[in-house]
Amino acid sequence: MAKIISMKALLESGVHFGHRTNRWNPKMAEYIFTERNGIHIIDLQQTVHAIKEVYGIVSQAVSDGGEILFVGTKRQAQQTVADEAERCGMPYVNERWLGGSLTNWPTISKRIAELERLEKMQESGEVDLLTKKEGLMIQRQIDRLHHRLSGLITMKRVPKLLFVVDIGREQAAIHEANLLKIPVIAMADTNYDPRYIDYVIPSNDDAIRAIKLIVGTMANAVLEGKSAREEEEEEAQAAAEALPAKKSQRKASKAVADASDLSDEELLGAATLKKMSDEREAAEAVAAAEEKAVEEKAEEEAPKTEEAAAKDTAAEAAAAEEKAE
Repeated sequence: MAKIISMKALLESGVHFGHRTNRWNPKMAEYIFTERNGIHIIDLQQTVHAIKEVYGIVSQAVSDGGEILFVGTKRQAQQTVADEAERCGMPYVNERWLGGSLTNWPTISKRIAELERLEKMQESGEVDLLTKKEGLMIQRQIDRLHHRLSGLITMKRVPKLLFVVDIGREQAAIHEANLLKIPVIAMADTNYDPRYIDYVIPSNDDAIRAIKLIVGTMANAVLEGKSAREEEEEEAQAAAEALPAKKSQRKASKAVADASDLSDEELLGAATLKKMSDEREAAEAVAAAEEKAVEEKAEEEAPKTEEAAAKDTAAEAAAAEEKAE
């Protein structure tokens, strides 16, 4: 794994700048390094540690099939939250938080379905067939729903984690997540109480560069989790494709083994076995007849051969006598 985040990047983005000392919340004391010119300085060692911990949690949650809901409705965070959430394919809220977005998810999901239905009507040209007034009403309804719900269209169920940019501004979202026991990850500045946050990332939550850095890192964690999930799915698919071949091989081996245990009659059938036996007996009879004919012919020719040999011997003897005289 590449380096998740560096101290230099945090410093350059101004993550270490907290609020003025007269606006601090004592419950953030453990995350404060020092005070400089009336401003609290955040301990970046703790920030780095927190980001690394959260990075692994987010990546694992996505790898397991979960969704992360990004929430950032303050002006400095709106564009970054939308861009980074869309980059990693996760739902987000960057306009006003709708009460019940988590605790009343069935109703919210129906509104999303209604938005999708109206948009399909518009794309198919059905709206053009309506009167001008009806078409205008539908367009206004689409605009209103899209403004409120556009970031939630991809959310198919209650998220596994909630990531918020500003604790104070997103208290309603945090409260709903706490009720449903959804873990909350938050950028926590020095002016708010972090007690209701499960994973605190001590950070400046007002500077645009700081927000971009932290939110971008969370998006990277999501992408890494998705990549790990895709690899697992590919491996599972390859294993599933290999399984039928192994089963076929085992079946073939079993069939061969079973066949070796069967009798000839069970393998070939009684009729086939009788036919083969008859053919074999006929072939043996033909071979025996041919062998007998050869033997009889040899017996007939044997006396003639002996007589010829005797004549040859007598002739040789006569010739020898003549030569001796």
